[in-house]
Amino acid sequence: MGASALPGPRRDIGPILREPVGMDELRWHVDGDLRDDLDRPIVAVAYRGLFDASGAATGAVTWLSERFDATVVGDVDPETFYDFTQERPVVMFDGDGERHLHWASNEVLVAHEGTPRDLVLMSGVEPHLRWRTFAETLVEVVRCTGAESVVTLGAMAGMAPHSRPLAVVASSTNPRLADRLGLERPSYQGPTGLIGVLHDALDRAGVPVISLRVAVPHYVPDTPSPKATRSLLRRFEQVTGIETGYADLDGPAAEWQRHVDHAVRDDVDFDDYVRRLEAEADESEDLMPSGDDLAAEFEAFLREQDRPAGDADPS
Repeated sequence: MGASALPGPRRDIGPILREPVGMDELRWHVDGDLRDDLDRPIVAVAYRGLFDASGAATGAVTWLSERFDATVVGDVDPETFYDFTQERPVVMFDGDGERHLHWASNEVLVAHEGTPRDLVLMSGVEPHLRWRTFAETLVEVVRCTGAESVVTLGAMAGMAPHSRPLAVVASSTNPRLADRLGLERPSYQGPTGLIGVLHDALDRAGVPVISLRVAVPHYVPDTPSPKATRSLLRRFEQVTGIETGYADLDGPAAEWQRHVDHAVRDDVDFDDYVRRLEAEADESEDLMPSGDDLAAEFEAFLREQDRPAGDADPS
């Protein structure tokens, strides 16, 4: 890559240097065209809310941003997307004793050191209002960064025993991508959430998108779960080839499991219930394909997306 317009690593949101591109709600904090500075990026997104049991999904994005020292390059203006009686701003004091008001935020971060391709991260709070417009901000991020694909990360409470590996379901509404990687094709019909709206907007924009969602034990849905975050990071690495360092969560995941073990053993009936869940989990199959070539298949799919129709694969 040539000279970068990206600022140095920082966590704060500074003054806006560029007017929004295409949408008033999406605000950039860098000058210049990000597509000139990024190398074939993938976007990873997660939002705190219904699809973030135990904070596992947003925890995974935070883990990636810290591991790769990601830089804040933009954010989404919260004003039109939230009911502030439900998601109230928070007053805090900084190290100098200055009082600041913090609003619900959805930041756009970029990591382009230590990864085989650049990574664009979006994490924040699920909006209450204007979901279609909010989804278009994600489409605009893809356009402005030149991203080749999007991976949504989620976590849902389910019939998963805490003492077994927490299964990750991978799916795609893109039939070619689903067939190429052996992913599930969504068959659900009925009311949907924000992630469903995001996938619809990306599909209509022609952006390949994969959903990764981990099952969190329904009896501990609100307790932070490093084990669930670890499962998401492992599967994200398996699909994208980006090393996430998920093994560094082995210790916190084991400690979380020990705490839940102690709580369960205090209730004989509940202990029996968990043992039944374990038996069912031991009989079920993993819900996502495995193999060292999964990331290679994903990479090949993205290369094919870039080639004009009819061109042969040079490899």
